[in-house]
Amino acid sequence: MAGKTVTRADLCEAVYQKVGLSRTESSALVELVLKEITNCLEHGETVKLSSFGSFVVRKKGQRIGRNPKTGKEVPISPRRVMVFKPSAILKQKINSGDGKA
Repeated sequence: MAGKTVTRADLCEAVYQKVGLSRTESSALVELVLKEITNCLEHGETVKLSSFGSFVVRKKGQRIGRNPKTGKEVPISPRRVMVFKPSAILKQKINSGDGKA
């Protein structure tokens, strides 16, 4: 079930094909959208894309982990992680079995 990986170039090409902007304008548009999403996440904001899902930044506290090779306990520092929560519509499309998301 290994599928193709979609790259920035693929997204730019899709915008070029479907919207009718030039390749340069399509690339700039994709970069602008990705930069805006990144900036919002950097500031700890949730990015919600209707019918797609939400990117949420969560804080994780310090905890004790274990080195799997040595078994030695190691402190893991507090950090922020990003989680993607797909919308019900996206889940339904993925699980519909037609291969079209």
